[in-house]
Amino acid sequence: MTSSPNRLWFLDWVRILAFFVLILYHVGMYYVTWDWHVKSPFASHAIEPLMLLSSPWRLGLLFLVSGVASSLMLVKTGAGRFLRQRSARLLLPLIFGMLVVVPPQAYFEVVEKVAYQGGYGDFMQLYLGRYHGFCRGSDCLIMPTWNHLWFVAYLWVYTLLLGGLVMALGERFDRLAVRVGALLAGWKIIVLPVAVLAIARMALLSRFPTTHALVDDWFNHASYLFLFLLGAMLARTPQFWPRLQALRWHGLGMAAAGWAALTIYYALPDELVSAQAQIPLMHAQRIVYCLFAWSAIVAVLGFAHRHLNCDSANRRYLAQAVFPVYIVHQTLIVVIAHAIQPAKLAPPLEALVLIVLTLCLSFTVVDIVRRSRVLGPLFGIASSNRADPVTEAGKQPAPATM
Repeated sequence: MTSSPNRLWFLDWVRILAFFVLILYHVGMYYVTWDWHVKSPFASHAIEPLMLLSSPWRLGLLFLVSGVASSLMLVKTGAGRFLRQRSARLLLPLIFGMLVVVPPQAYFEVVEKVAYQGGYGDFMQLYLGRYHGFCRGSDCLIMPTWNHLWFVAYLWVYTLLLGGLVMALGERFDRLAVRVGALLAGWKIIVLPVAVLAIARMALLSRFPTTHALVDDWFNHASYLFLFLLGAMLARTPQFWPRLQALRWHGLGMAAAGWAALTIYYALPDELVSAQAQIPLMHAQRIVYCLFAWSAIVAVLGFAHRHLNCDSANRRYLAQAVFPVYIVHQTLIVVIAHAIQPAKLAPPLEALVLIVLTLCLSFTVVDIVRRSRVLGPLFGIASSNRADPVTEAGKQPAPATM
């Protein structure tokens, strides 16, 4: 088997920072015109270009880092124990989240979108009874739902696939990882992943638009499973990561150019594009989208490897806290946003209040559940003596969160 790295502290920092960007993104979803659970009366196109700064790459980055974590845990524990541990770590929070954490999001969604007049207790009877009558035209809310916890469901399925693949291939998986690591050097680090992502986007996105419903989300599976498995293989090739550090400025430049191009594309009035040019322009946009997404991932990992490849007490605390924060943050945003609407705060001030209250309350939840043997597993916090495979394979820092 290939040698695994002793320390990949920077990947923990990447995961931590990516989830905090997610909080900002979901606060932003309250203020843009895109469909979301609740909407501000001031929702507009104003900050949508800023939302585009992270939306193409953030989740792909998290799946790649999760693939690294899963692969290193497999090396340490073996496939059987790995699958048991990961199932407990992911399925308990997913089920608990769907039954307890997520329902307030759905409740305030139907209150705002279809003027539901019932109380929360009445709503929960409908929610648990799989009521599908909350509709706006053909758009009906499916209940129970996992909302933002779809990431956990997908990650669990990908974990099962990786465990089965490693059991089936044995040492051949390591040899395949070596070949992939050797192939991804120089310009190929950029071109080859972009080619895979672009082919998937051009071939599948129009036929299988995003649903986050797991069973019919084939475009997202093609993208996210690819990145998850790529991370799992790169975990076995430690010589790969310094190559990203060398490309960090190149990745940042290409990502900036891609963001600018996409911002212009989305701002173009429909009447400026002829019918004959629409399809070629759409395919060009999808290629640029994938180039932006992967270049941003390269830049983030490269800069993190250069500047954040170190341990600290903050890393150990945040690595444990980030999963519970992820579980509760969106419900907090929805509930707080709905509750403070009557105050009619100016949008910048209201957004700041949302961010501060969400962070404060999220970490309050963390400090409560990490002290409870009962609540800890429901929020993805394992026992404190479990090693973190992302940061130090075979040694003993804080527990992995996802």
